[in-house]
Amino acid sequence: MNQPFQNQSQFQIPPIIFGTSALGNLYEDLNFETKRNLVHQMLKHGGDKPTMDSAGKYGAGLALEVLGEILRELKVSPQHVCLSNKLAWKRVPLQSAEPTFEPGVWKNLEHDAVCDISYDGIMAAFEQGLELIGEPYGFELLSIHDPDEYLLGAKDENEKSKRFSDILEGYRALYQLKKDGHTKAIGIGTKDWRVIPPIMDEVDLDWVMLACSLTPHTHDDELIALVQKLHSKGIQVINSAVFNGGFLVGGSHYDYRPVTPQQNPELFSWRNAFLDICQRHGVNPGIACIHFGMELPGVVSTALNTTDPSKIERNAHSLKINVPMAFWDELRSTQLVNSSFPFSHLNSSTKLT
Repeated sequence: MNQPFQNQSQFQIPPIIFGTSALGNLYEDLNFETKRNLVHQMLKHGGDKPTMDSAGKYGAGLALEVLGEILRELKVSPQHVCLSNKLAWKRVPLQSAEPTFEPGVWKNLEHDAVCDISYDGIMAAFEQGLELIGEPYGFELLSIHDPDEYLLGAKDENEKSKRFSDILEGYRALYQLKKDGHTKAIGIGTKDWRVIPPIMDEVDLDWVMLACSLTPHTHDDELIALVQKLHSKGIQVINSAVFNGGFLVGGSHYDYRPVTPQQNPELFSWRNAFLDICQRHGVNPGIACIHFGMELPGVVSTALNTTDPSKIERNAHSLKINVPMAFWDELRSTQLVNSSFPFSHLNSSTKLT
């Protein structure tokens, strides 16, 4: 195994971290007061050192910009908050009526964003991230954002090989930033987990963030095996998008794509059955998704996003809420959840309280 970038990190990620995509106007343009209240609740319920995950892609840097502004307004010391930035996308001037990246996803933006995964591109994204978040804040966690999508954009195998080399160059930049003391741990954020094995063959990662991959609806056997391998190597796993982009708890987007009962009847049938079982057992669907995603050893944290400040406290304390074993049994017996899924507890209250 060739591992040119060695990263031995003892950095411990807390069980719940807070996503900040809502600050970048994901799906809706929240007013500033709501955004301030979101951050305030994250700080209030995030423990001794709340951890917040952001990215240059979130609203073309708007999330970073707003987060820094609010942290300064609330006079939060940089020693009392941990910030994560996923790098790959840089803010550029808006030259059309709507941003060209992820059309329809981000609302009322004043900038566009472009992807640049390379040594120089990641370094530039890091520097821009510091400018957007503003002094006195920095990033204890850094990663490359969605390298799976970058590879998917290749036209042929030659271009795919070139793009994979670009990704490795990006990690060379992250490794240098860590070596120089600009960050404590480096990782990867990806929707398609299959990009992780070839990268971890070349780069000794500290952590990985899965998105839309380990949920009650989506949990491939191959992914479970990968999580077990990551655990054996001491690589911490953060589970994110545990509601499949909000769909599992009633949203209209599945993995960030709009869906309808007419076009996606199987998805809605699964959700109706899931929500019915949740109701019968008195289990909040969101809590069920969070617990499920933390079942595999090696998954140390869940990243949660919301546009509703009133949900932050519940999210922060979600792992202390008991989910009865009878609930999981029915999910398995109805085959909504794979009956072979390796639950790590005999009674959920044993592990999760």
